[in-house]
Amino acid sequence: MNINDAYAHLLSLSAANLGKTAPNPNVSAAIYSADGTLISDGAHDRLISPDHAEVIALKKAGDAARGATIVVSLEPCNHTGTTGPCVDAIIESGISHVIYAVKDPNPIAAGGADRLKAAGIDVKFIESSELRGVQRAWLHRIATGRPYFIWKVAATLDGRIAASDGTSQWITSPQSRDDVQVLRAQADAILIGTGTAIADNPTLRPRIEGAPSPIRIVMGGRDVPADFNLNDGKSQTIFLKSHSTDDLLKALDYIPVNQVLVEAGPGLGSSLMAAGLIDEVVLYQAPVVLGGGKSWLEDIGISTIADARTLTLISTEVIGPDVKFRYRVEKR
Repeated sequence: MNINDAYAHLLSLSAANLGKTAPNPNVSAAIYSADGTLISDGAHDRLISPDHAEVIALKKAGDAARGATIVVSLEPCNHTGTTGPCVDAIIESGISHVIYAVKDPNPIAAGGADRLKAAGIDVKFIESSELRGVQRAWLHRIATGRPYFIWKVAATLDGRIAASDGTSQWITSPQSRDDVQVLRAQADAILIGTGTAIADNPTLRPRIEGAPSPIRIVMGGRDVPADFNLNDGKSQTIFLKSHSTDDLLKALDYIPVNQVLVEAGPGLGSSLMAAGLIDEVVLYQAPVVLGGGKSWLEDIGISTIADARTLTLISTEVIGPDVKFRYRVEKR
């Protein structure tokens, strides 16, 4: 078994299950025979079953798991929650070797590796930044106590989201708008302001067959008309009658989400940025210029270059005529 190939397989499984596991992590697992042949795999999906990835893979493998190697994206859990500890299932299966890519930072569930070693199983931690990245929303929530916020922005080359007369549809291409549906499907919740809700009348449901419907959070003081899509009852919708980011965080304490996609305009988005809540910016940049109009970012309280916020480029991708930039917002 080639560990790079095994980790690449786990990466695809964990990515495919983003938006389906909250409040749990999007863990994936694969079992290999002594000669490196893939026996079975599994990924956690709460929409289908409470079983964790390791248990799913072990059930598929059956007796073939005895003496085999299980490769897991996250250190197997060592606690009883909705299900029993994954370490117990691994020990009982007869697995001989365990390889995991990310250490479990959750104090409630940690200690799985030590428990497996105590049972005589060979355990290796081989770190993977890619698998840490795909599980970053849950890891962030465990580390900070709040969800991971991704702000989606569609703008011109000169940073405008609308022309001077207020027109804004459509700045980016159909291909970029299709890609946004993937972001929606990966999110546990989508956040907009009442301004966006009233102006666009969105459903906020991914236009992808079989995709889960994220929780819709609408923030602001205005009422959304009863006949608008956000009142259709087809997805859970929370109307937060507030402009306070503190009130938003308090509300999110009671909502099982790891990742929030912010599809808000510059008012709410900039408030979240100023409060230090935006963790990532996904910018779809169209090859057009306006020279005027509304910017995607408003005043966030910076008056000198020394206080400028730093963003680190994670990736770039050409989508149709547009370029998709993914940035991590560095914390001060």
